[in-house]
Amino acid sequence: MRFCFIVEEQYRREPMPLVIADQLLQWGHTVDVLEPQSMVVCLSDLLEHGYDAYVLKTLSDGPGLSILEAAEAVGIPTINHSRAIRLVRDKAVAAAFARAHGMPIPPTYFVAHPRLLKQIPLEDYPIVVKPSNGSSCRGIYRINSPEELTALEIAEENDSFFLAQRYEENTGFDIKLYVTGQEVFAVAKKSPLHPDVDEHLMPLTPALRKLALDVGKIFELDIYGLDVVETPQGLAVIDINDFPSFGGVPRAVARVSEYVLHAAKRAEMQRTARIRRNLRRRTAAIEKKTQPNTAVSGLQSAI
Repeated sequence: MRFCFIVEEQYRREPMPLVIADQLLQWGHTVDVLEPQSMVVCLSDLLEHGYDAYVLKTLSDGPGLSILEAAEAVGIPTINHSRAIRLVRDKAVAAAFARAHGMPIPPTYFVAHPRLLKQIPLEDYPIVVKPSNGSSCRGIYRINSPEELTALEIAEENDSFFLAQRYEENTGFDIKLYVTGQEVFAVAKKSPLHPDVDEHLMPLTPALRKLALDVGKIFELDIYGLDVVETPQGLAVIDINDFPSFGGVPRAVARVSEYVLHAAKRAEMQRTARIRRNLRRRTAAIEKKTQPNTAVSGLQSAI
């Protein structure tokens, strides 16, 4: 099969997703790497490259998603779908969308500027403040009371908007759920709020598995991750992301590579089935137009 990996500059020096591209090459597939910040992309001949699928590792405001959407618009399969990526890339949209679909998201506020944090109700403290377009756990702050706001200096305040989310008391570590299709792994992870954690693979409980698959179904994601904490009230989702690192997952490179192949082949089968259905409809429509009107034919015979 033939793949195009769209890799933005920040991820060019990180293992994911280039290790997946290397694995597919080793298995005999063709892989091209497209770097939007350093390459001109001719949109007029996207179909002529003959790619079976595009794969994207993107920043929230990076250029790669536009290219992925262009490929999708001309009928080339993408992993993940561009709409799903957009839904999770803007953390404000993801939080609202997940909450509206019954996911356990803590109370969350959109904040255009840090000075507005003082408007958040006292009962929602402590809060966690993070960029609405954040990634890789950067720019995350815990604020225990409104009094701490006066001393807060957020370096990113001129570059992004923010979310303020109620901090839910929990077991003291984040649970990262990594998903490819229906396969789910749980890993105990450190975070800016829980830095002293021995990261390790965890047993996957039925509740964790159901939550992970529910998120995938709602957002229509194929390869994704979600950050979860276990609170006295149950599990709470604090972040959702497309194409995560899969750190700590056994045979992660092979598993993700196998799923990329599976998703591409599934898309090809769906496309072939769609073409056949359309062909059958056109054939049936033509036959209906060319068939004689039986009532008229019978009348003519009688005359």
